[in-house]
Amino acid sequence: MTLHRTASRSHQRGLSFIGVVFFGVFAVAAFAIGGQSVPIFLENVAIKKAAEKAKLEGTVPGIRAAFDRAAAIDDITSIQGKDLEITKRGDKTVVGFKYSREIALAGPAFLVYRFEEQTK
Repeated sequence: MTLHRTASRSHQRGLSFIGVVFFGVFAVAAFAIGGQSVPIFLENVAIKKAAEKAKLEGTVPGIRAAFDRAAAIDDITSIQGKDLEITKRGDKTVVGFKYSREIALAGPAFLVYRFEEQTK
């Protein structure tokens, strides 16, 4: 004689249909937001590099012009040379910048990235 055990519903494992749908919606939303966020962070890295290179020019108009040249090459659209905050700390030139970018999510909802940095 053999005993056949049937799995009762309380012992079954796995995702329900609602769980699969919820997971799918979450994955698509994360992928969509991530896909729009990556270029923003890449542009921020390009802005940092352009500011570091520009500060070697020495004069305020030279720094702004060098940044604008680098912005044209690297396709930087969020900030321009006129938006840079250029100061002196002792004998060092410090180039700072502040800007924000936003991603439209749904309806009136936006994801806003605010960047505020300075060269060293």
